Parts: sequence; structure tokens; C-alpha cells
Amino acid sequence: MKNTVIDKSAIIGKNVHFGNFTTIENDVIIGDNSWLGNNVTILSGSRIGNNCQIHSGTVLGGIPQDLKFNGEYTLLEMGDNNIIRENVTINRGTSSKGKTRIGNSNLIMANAHIGHDCFVGDNCIIGFSVGMAGEVIVGDWANISGLTAIHQFSSIGSHCMVSGLSRIVKDIPPYITVAHEPLQYVGLNSVGLRRRGFTSAKMEEIKAIYKIIFQEKRNTKNALEYIEENFEPTVERDEILNFIKSSKRGIVKGV
Repeated sequence: MKNTVIDKSAIIGKNVHFGNFTTIENDVIIGDNSWLGNNVTILSGSRIGNNCQIHSGTVLGGIPQDLKFNGEYTLLEMGDNNIIRENVTINRGTSSKGKTRIGNSNLIMANAHIGHDCFVGDNCIIGFSVGMAGEVIVGDWANISGLTAIHQFSSIGSHCMVSGLSRIVKDIPPYITVAHEPLQYVGLNSVGLRRRGFTSAKMEEIKAIYKIIFQEKRNTKNALEYIEENFEPTVERDEILNFIKSSKRGIVKGV
């Protein structure tokens, strides 16, 4: 470890590797078996789980890029088994939520930025140079392709696939693929759902629900009422309905 600086108050787990020229500030926790490359900076308020890989040039726990931030004590919380590639920046929270939270087993590719108070679930892939503004919510198993720009306060549902170079300004309900400009529904995330064990019958159920929402020219309120009346309650049906009902920005359009 050449010229690596670790504050004496930092809590470091067992079997942690530090590269050269890495800086660990005070009030940092790093779990067991994690690996940090060269020129990594972990700033105060960061909580890093077990078995994480953090590659060269990454800065975690930076001060929020939000003019409302007034120096309040906030955190960046990251779970286990995450891979953070080169030059990623993830800011800690503001008084809005108090933390930025990254779940478990995510791959965050090179040059991505995750802003203050974002909540990212488990098993997500965040592509290279994705720009995520503040207070974005990303569900489990979402796949956001490279060079996508995400507006603040947007929500991206679980099991979504977002095409590269996308501009996200509306919420994206779960289980679907979105593409084009402006961004729109183009079908189910069929490949991802099959890989995760969704049956053909379950995928047909989800597809039928989205046909009513996106392809039958109903307004959203009528579409949701029809689905509630004509589809048996299931985990997937209820997740779709609850997501759309709680959307504050409105959802993407259909084909």
C-alpha cells in the first residue's frame, strides 16, 4: 500500500485489500473481504458492506450536489457483494432522506454517477456513464444501459430493462423494456424474466395487464380499475397497480 491513508477511527473488517494512493476518511465502515483498488476515496459517512469490489478512481460518500444541502450529517449505505467499477461517484444523502442507499449484489459500471438520496435495490446493473440525479428509486433486478440520464425523483420498477442513451423523465413500471425517444414501453423484459425463473404463464399474465395499460387507449384510471376487476390478485398484478398508483411523475407512454 503505497501512500494509502486510513483514518485511525475508520472501522475496517477482516481481509480487506487497499490499493495504492487510496484514502479512507474518519467515520467510515468497510466490511470483511472487500477489495479497493488504487486511488479510491471513501469519505466520511460511508458504510460499505462485505465482499465489495471498488475499482480505481471511485469516490464514495461525497457531499451532495444539491444547493439545499447545509452540512447536515447524512450517510451512504452500501450492502454486500457489490462491484463498483472505475471512476464511479456516489454521493451521500441530504436531510430529505438522510441517506443514499445501495443494496446487495449490484454491478455499477465505469463513470456512473448516483446522486444524493437515491435508493438502488438488489441485483441491479447500472451501465457505464449512467447519470442518476437525486432521489431516484431503482427496484431490484433493474438493468439500466449505458449513457442513460435519469431525472430527479424518477422511479424505475423492478425487473426493468432500459435501453442505452435513454432519457428518463417519467416513471417506468416493473417488468418491462423501454426504448426510443421519447422513452416508451416496447414490451416485457422477457429475457430477464426468463432468466429469473418466471414461467410462460406468469409472463402472459403480465403482458395482458400491460396490453390494457399501454395498448388499449384507455386512460390510466380506467385501465387500473379494469385490471382490478378482471384479474385475480397476484404479487405481480398488485406490484404493477401499486407502482402506477403511487407514481408522482406519471409513467412512460405505450407504443
